[in-house]
Amino acid sequence: MSRLKLGALPTIILLLLLAMACGRAGEERGAGPSGAGQNIDARDAFMESVRALCGKSFEGRGVFSSTENDPMLQQRLVMHVATCTANEIRIPFHVGENRSRTWILTRSAQGLLFKHDHRHADGTPEQLTNYGGWARDAGTPLRQSFPADDETAMMLPAAATNVWTMEIVPGRQFVYDLTRHDKPRFRAEFDLTRPL
Repeated sequence: MSRLKLGALPTIILLLLLAMACGRAGEERGAGPSGAGQNIDARDAFMESVRALCGKSFEGRGVFSSTENDPMLQQRLVMHVATCTANEIRIPFHVGENRSRTWILTRSAQGLLFKHDHRHADGTPEQLTNYGGWARDAGTPLRQSFPADDETAMMLPAAATNVWTMEIVPGRQFVYDLTRHDKPRFRAEFDLTRPL
C-alpha cells in the first residue's frame, strides 16, 4: 500500500502544479465578474474611468425631473472634468449661465465620496453646499451610487433618502441620476461622443 502512495506522488504533484498555473493565468487575465480584475477595487476603477475624461467638457440635457418646470430640463447643461489628482476629481457643472456647482469625487482609505460644492460668484460657499455621500460597496468600474450621508440628512432632511448615481457608457454617455425614496427625481445625460 505504501508503494501505491509513493507511486501516485508524482501524479499528485503534477496536478497541483497544473492547478496553480491555471489560477495564476486567470489572475493575469483579470478574470472576474466585472472584467476589471479581481484585485482592482471597483471604486478605484471608477475613478480611472472618470479620470480618462479629464480636461474635456461635454454637453448634456436633463431628460427627467419630478419637479414641474425644472430649469435643468430647459437649459443647456455642461460638465467639465477640470481637475484630476490621484485622490480627487473636480467636475464643474453648469446649468445655463449658472456656474455655481461643482461635483467632487474623493478617494480615501474610507472609500469613495461624492459631494456637491455650491459657490457664489465671489467664491464663498452657498448656504446649501457639501451634500452627497459615500459609494455603496456594490459599485462597478462604470457605475457608482452614493446614498446621502449624515451631514446631508442634517442639512437637508428631505434629501435623507437621496441616492446619486454616476454611470459611464464608454465613448458614448455620462449619466447623472438622482432618486429619492427609491423613486426617480432627476436624470441628466451627457454626450461623450462630441467633446466641446
